[in-house]
Amino acid sequence: MLKKIILIVLAVCIVNLVAGIIYFEIEPENTDINYAPADSQKTTDTTIRFNSNGKLKILHIADPHLDNDKHFDSSIWVIANACDVEKPDLVVLTGDNTKPYETEEETKKLINSLMNIFESRNIPVAVTFGNHDSEEGPMSRKDIMEYYKTFSCVISAGDEVNFHNCATFNIPVLASDSDKVKFNLWVFDSGDYDEDEPRHYDRVRTEQIEWYKETSAKLKEENGGETVNSVVFQHIIVPEIYDVLKKVDSKKLFSEKHLYNENEYYMFDPENTNYGTLNEYPCPGYYNDGQFDALIETGDVLAMFTGHDHTNAFGVRNQNIDIFTSPMTRYKGLAYTTQYGYRVVEIDENDTSKYTTRVERLYDVFDHDYAKEQKESGDKYSKRISYELAVKGRTQKIFTEIYQSVVEFFTGRTVTYPDYK
Repeated sequence: MLKKIILIVLAVCIVNLVAGIIYFEIEPENTDINYAPADSQKTTDTTIRFNSNGKLKILHIADPHLDNDKHFDSSIWVIANACDVEKPDLVVLTGDNTKPYETEEETKKLINSLMNIFESRNIPVAVTFGNHDSEEGPMSRKDIMEYYKTFSCVISAGDEVNFHNCATFNIPVLASDSDKVKFNLWVFDSGDYDEDEPRHYDRVRTEQIEWYKETSAKLKEENGGETVNSVVFQHIIVPEIYDVLKKVDSKKLFSEKHLYNENEYYMFDPENTNYGTLNEYPCPGYYNDGQFDALIETGDVLAMFTGHDHTNAFGVRNQNIDIFTSPMTRYKGLAYTTQYGYRVVEIDENDTSKYTTRVERLYDVFDHDYAKEQKESGDKYSKRISYELAVKGRTQKIFTEIYQSVVEFFTGRTVTYPDYK
């Protein structure tokens, strides 16, 4: 019986894969994506407030790693169509947005194409950086941020902020029917690499933490002494992630080693885990300036949303703060499409002490029904890439479900992506 099941599964996978190869090239042909700067006359309102339904919907795009390679056009398509599907009130880019090039011109071309997605749709976008945005090339972190600021859709740090990690700011969220601040979004630039340990990741620095505490206190004072609830977005996860994972034997199936201690292995602790998959070890900064302790002490943060670890997508709870990782948002043909996707976060104006969040995988969003809609639109490229995603995604989803079943069997962990309550 088991052999029959295995043969059926393999047959389905082979048929889907062959169909995909026959119907499409493995990589879509390059198309004429707009490299030009966005229309300088076009403006986007970057004042963030709850919408007319009393909701705030945030689309979290993590680690698109846009590069002028064979995956560029399809990655742009995925991000643009994610915006069309979700219709967010705000997009947050948490770093490793584009690959830096040897010339400013090439780097700016990639940024132009990314920003045109949001500018053309009048969607405000908050931009911070990861470890790769300014890793090489002639443009410094501040130079890149100044260029992002030329787009009317971009929300970024004001000129008064002069941190080493410059893409650090907050976004007050106003009421739907007034200018009262009802919620707040913290956006931290978690740096790239430590200057003393260049092979290790950076962290949110002391000067940023002091700014956070001062700004939080000011918001509270302006709110009549009541705490303004908030969430955090940043690239690199905090070191405290390992405090809520379970240390296990190195031979334990599906365990992951500690980034900085190869003799320690970890997996989810059911007592602290909300949901998700741990496909690679978390990669926090090497040193710790106390960001998470400050968030706990201040008491205004409900959750943190991070990127950086491309194939992880989970939610864990450390004390009274939820820590989430979001998957990489790009398309690379067959490679890793099972893990890639995006995250949506929603807050209700009537109860800002709660939120919901969900992860959407590319193969769930861009399925055959979506492909049929694209076919009717008459756009040949959209038809091509959407059907490719649908066909290959169906095959990959089968493998994912098998993998998840194996993980659940051996670890007892539920591997699903429900709305978090």
